[in-house]
Amino acid sequence: MAFQPVVPLSGIGGWKFLQATYDKQLQSYTNSPQVRNDRDYMIEKFSQPITVEDFLKDSRLMRATMTAFDLSGEEWKKGYIKKVLQEVNDPESTFLARLNNPKYTAFANALKPVDGKISLESDNIAAMAVRFEAISFEVAVGEVDDTMRLSLNYKSEIGAIVGSGAKEDTIAYRLMADVPTYTVVKTALNLPSDISKLPVERQAEIIKTGLKKALGVSKLSDIASPELVDKMIVRYHAMKSISEGAASYSPASAALTILGGSSYGYGSGASRNLFLSSFL
Repeated sequence: MAFQPVVPLSGIGGWKFLQATYDKQLQSYTNSPQVRNDRDYMIEKFSQPITVEDFLKDSRLMRATMTAFDLSGEEWKKGYIKKVLQEVNDPESTFLARLNNPKYTAFANALKPVDGKISLESDNIAAMAVRFEAISFEVAVGEVDDTMRLSLNYKSEIGAIVGSGAKEDTIAYRLMADVPTYTVVKTALNLPSDISKLPVERQAEIIKTGLKKALGVSKLSDIASPELVDKMIVRYHAMKSISEGAASYSPASAALTILGGSSYGYGSGASRNLFLSSFL
């Protein structure tokens, strides 16, 4: 039985707790037999070249590999995945560029078949195994509290979405294309649920303006900095609590948390350490 992540609080308090205990919880989770066996199976299978056809036939290997690229649940799209792996080798293909999905691009570039075979270096296999563990843990966290999974996802994916040297429109469209990340952004910016009815160009403008105002930046590329990632996630939980009308978390305290970055939920100093020591 896999270790179940512990998130004893909701909202910002839960997020702060998860951050403080992340390394220990991740270690406990990845030492679970089911996770360890799937990880080792993936490492073993990729330790020697495997044909694309054999990869597509191996549902266990596909599941673990897709999970490593935060594409869990997509392994049933075998025809689509095959096309992704074919197109990545065609220098004239614009398929991946038009797809504009950093996760599938990373997946295709990592596996990049040669003559129909996937051959990976040991360092790349090890990196994939680490990603598999981290994303699997995110999924497990989501089974306890989905807002925490969305927060972990935002923290891990925003850097790839922003990229290096990407234009502001490109960043906005990438945000909109990534459903989990866009969910965090829409909630944090308190955007109306029917924003999707607007033309995509107008949505992109609203996203760009809202992010710059909320995070106090002049360039959208700055939102991937660790400080602003944390600020965004705290804002997400504060606005989520307000929208759900949490009795223990008033709009006034939410505003103070956004402005001051307090560790709402389990106090500070000695009281906070006492609470954490009960878990650690």
